[in-house]
Amino acid sequence: MLPAAARLRRSADFRVVLRRGSRAGKRRLVVHALTTDPPVATPAVARAGFVVSKAVGNSVVRHRVTRRLRHLVSARLGTLPEGSTLVVRALPPAASASSAELGADLDAALRRLGLGPSSGPARDGAPRQPRQQGAGPEHGSAV
Repeated sequence: MLPAAARLRRSADFRVVLRRGSRAGKRRLVVHALTTDPPVATPAVARAGFVVSKAVGNSVVRHRVTRRLRHLVSARLGTLPEGSTLVVRALPPAASASSAELGADLDAALRRLGLGPSSGPARDGAPRQPRQQGAGPEHGSAV
């Protein structure tokens, strides 16, 4: 269970993260993250919120997915930077996914956002640059 201070509750908080934060999508979920510099006087705890729409399934299925995601995020909350805020949005394939599959997708999304345990900021704290479409040898070349 997430502590009260670590939960997002207000729709305005969700809206800020969804509009201003970074996004990483996987097959079963999308993670939106907003990292802010916490004030020095009060240490800000990392917070998380969940969006599981009716497209995922009926009430029982949605609550099961939410419980699984809440458990997975609470285990990873301590590894996130102070002041960071996550919104985890479940996609319809999350309904039939196991906890291990959801955890793998969550970890991959967090790594892609630079918040995972094995990933740090790219190049001395500079933000990661998006890949150019068509760049690289995997797209073929006319040699």
